[in-house]
Amino acid sequence: MKTFSTIRSAARRLDVFAVVEKLLTLAALVLVAVTVGGQLGHILGLHGKIGVLVGWSIAIVYDALWIGSLRMSEVAIRQRSTVGIAVMIGLSVVAVGTSTATLLILGHAKVFAFVPVAAALFMGLRLFAGNVLADAETAAVIAEQSAEDRNARALAAAGARHLRSEATTDVLTETAGHRAEMERQIARADVLTRAQAEINEARSKAEKRLAKSEEKHGAAALAFAGRDLALAVSRPAVTAGAVTPVTDRSVTGVTQVKAEIEAVTPPPVTVDETDSQEGVAQAPVEGAMTLQDLADVAGVETPEPGVTLTDEQLEVVLRWLRYAMEPPRSYRQAQKEFRAAGFIGGEHRVRRIWGEIETREASVPAN
Repeated sequence: MKTFSTIRSAARRLDVFAVVEKLLTLAALVLVAVTVGGQLGHILGLHGKIGVLVGWSIAIVYDALWIGSLRMSEVAIRQRSTVGIAVMIGLSVVAVGTSTATLLILGHAKVFAFVPVAAALFMGLRLFAGNVLADAETAAVIAEQSAEDRNARALAAAGARHLRSEATTDVLTETAGHRAEMERQIARADVLTRAQAEINEARSKAEKRLAKSEEKHGAAALAFAGRDLALAVSRPAVTAGAVTPVTDRSVTGVTQVKAEIEAVTPPPVTVDETDSQEGVAQAPVEGAMTLQDLADVAGVETPEPGVTLTDEQLEVVLRWLRYAMEPPRSYRQAQKEFRAAGFIGGEHRVRRIWGEIETREASVPAN
């Protein structure tokens, strides 16, 4: 068992590359010696033992020169001598080239002519590996250090990626609530603006419909409102500051019709002197406030004809029309002038605001 371990350890220490190199070198020397020693005597004109002796002597000297140049090249490389390396490598190249040429010309088996070249290449590789490259143990240490460096760089890169990913996740987590609130506000604004747009569209259509109806049926509706639908009921006698009640209510059916009509029509406006008395002379009030003045006092924009008016603007127009004359205009007169001036306002709104004006006037004590 101990012998087997020893043999295995020796086999591990054995350099197969060096063995192949030595075998190739020996083969090259033998081939050159045999080729030159056996034929050089005849080439020189010597025969017999003298020819063999001379041929083999020259072959041995040539092989010694070849081997010596290769060995000296190794020594020069190890000493880092530039001149020695150049000279010895040059002699080695010449020796190998001569050997190869000799085998090609004089050799019987020309296939072996490049054995010296192979031997020289193996020797050059060995010299390079032994004098330039590190040994096996050092190479193992260097490889281990390189592996540690690669692993450290890989771990550092992975750690940087992990930190970047954690930072991104933290930012997303922190801003998730804000992003959700932002999306909610955006959705809310979108819904509200859409709803407001639909409301505006519906109001615009309704206003156009009312304006068209007033333009088409306003005069007829005003004329209808001015009609006396009491039929058999006697017209009340109107005196200044009071209204005489109806005295004849003998027709029950007519009374019911009048009640139904009053239920669907706007509340009546108080009958004033201008409506009831004939021959009352009216004249424009000198120095009366203009429409602009009344609008400034009320704090509203000046009403314009052809534009839908607010309740405040409508009240300004009705006050202006009422008190521009002396005595003041009646509701029907003001309504007529209102339409003639091109102002827009529903009949129900005009009657309501006129009634509010009269109510406020009645509540103010006379000077």
